[in-house]
Amino acid sequence: MARFGIGKSSTARGGVRQSGTEALQLVVEYVKQETLTPLKGLGRYLLFGIAGSLALCAGVVLLLVALLRALQTETATTFGGNLSWLPYVIVCFAAVLVIGLAAWRITKGPAARRRSESGNAGGSRA
Repeated sequence: MARFGIGKSSTARGGVRQSGTEALQLVVEYVKQETLTPLKGLGRYLLFGIAGSLALCAGVVLLLVALLRALQTETATTFGGNLSWLPYVIVCFAAVLVIGLAAWRITKGPAARRRSESGNAGGSRA
């Protein structure tokens, strides 16, 4: 039995010092696993979120410029002369509408549901 290390005492293999070193290594590996792995996932989540939001912003800006150019070129007689400023007002209104729609969806979307669920977690039900 001693051949497989079953019957040996802890002093024969290095004693308390080796056990302490092994315990410290185990704690360090556990802390790395529980902190670094989620942080890597969070970094990836933020990277894709920021890249997606920048792409969405660029797309919205291009669509607004396209709307402006369409209003200026396709309706040349309607918005000509003294009304040449009106396409800019229409595009600004469209931009404010898009911003308002985005803000409304942010406040009433999944984040609002998560916020209300965490508020009821205290046990007080209305």
